[in-house]
Amino acid sequence: MSYDSESSNPDSRSRRVRGRALVALAALAPTALAGWLVWQAMSGPGGQDDKPPKVLPLPSRTVQSTRPGAGTATVTVTATPSPAAPASPKSGTAAGPLSGKTVVIDPGHNPNNFQHTKEINEPVDIGTNKKECDTTGTETNDGYTEAEFTLDVSHRIRAILEKQGAKVVFTQNGDRTFGPCVDERARIGNQAHADAVVSVHADGANQGQRGFHVILPATVKGGAADTAPIVGPSRELGVRIAGKFVLDTGMNASNYVGDGTALDVRSDLGGLNLSTVPKVFIECGNMRDSRDSALLKSAEWHQKAAQGIADGIMAFLGG
Repeated sequence: MSYDSESSNPDSRSRRVRGRALVALAALAPTALAGWLVWQAMSGPGGQDDKPPKVLPLPSRTVQSTRPGAGTATVTVTATPSPAAPASPKSGTAAGPLSGKTVVIDPGHNPNNFQHTKEINEPVDIGTNKKECDTTGTETNDGYTEAEFTLDVSHRIRAILEKQGAKVVFTQNGDRTFGPCVDERARIGNQAHADAVVSVHADGANQGQRGFHVILPATVKGGAADTAPIVGPSRELGVRIAGKFVLDTGMNASNYVGDGTALDVRSDLGGLNLSTVPKVFIECGNMRDSRDSALLKSAEWHQKAAQGIADGIMAFLGG
């Protein structure tokens, strides 16, 4: 999600300055960090601090690959673009632990945005200010786009959740001319009275900046934006997803945002500011880093990412 650069975000910038020592510690001890994320995911936030404990070993069952150093785990992948996931059956038809629950999946960007730059550059009101309707998103150095990635992973998430009985709604499925705009993306979740909304993205940072992070809404109020009622439940949703993502993918928390916690709080995203239901964004990795991008282009890893996100949603919803 390169259009909202973390380096230009004052919330992220101050958090990184305060947490520089913690990031260095996390780089030296990725296993302890992953253990903290798993612990948080299993126990829930419940007033816990954002900082990982000094010593908390990773459960042995989560070790899926070798980690030669800080950053993403090394896994065997086929670095080719993922094929489109097959269409899923009618949403919410299966009986299961999520029966009666509605989940909105928001695949970031749109493959057609590249052809409609004028339209997506039009500003929309996000409550506190105005921002572009949408953007093209980022891509790997060899041209695999974020929009392709987010759609494929979102299809896989939907298939998992529907098997658990959830009703799954998409904000877009690559079938729109462009967009939808960020305000409409929020509105879709609100009108669905969603129990949880997850916006799926991949980042466009610099080479060497690796790992995933989950973006949580800050407390903002202005115009149509009032996030106070959703900050708490959104945080719980984000913590659950972060912990499950570590378990299922083996990927480490971002080494460039979130102070090593895999959690980042932002006040500048319309999709969060305008939401009235629990919602988070997940940046699944950095498409501009060669090691992360190999994972982000792998169909095998897409399935792991989808499982991690779906497992986090299920843990949040009690499924």
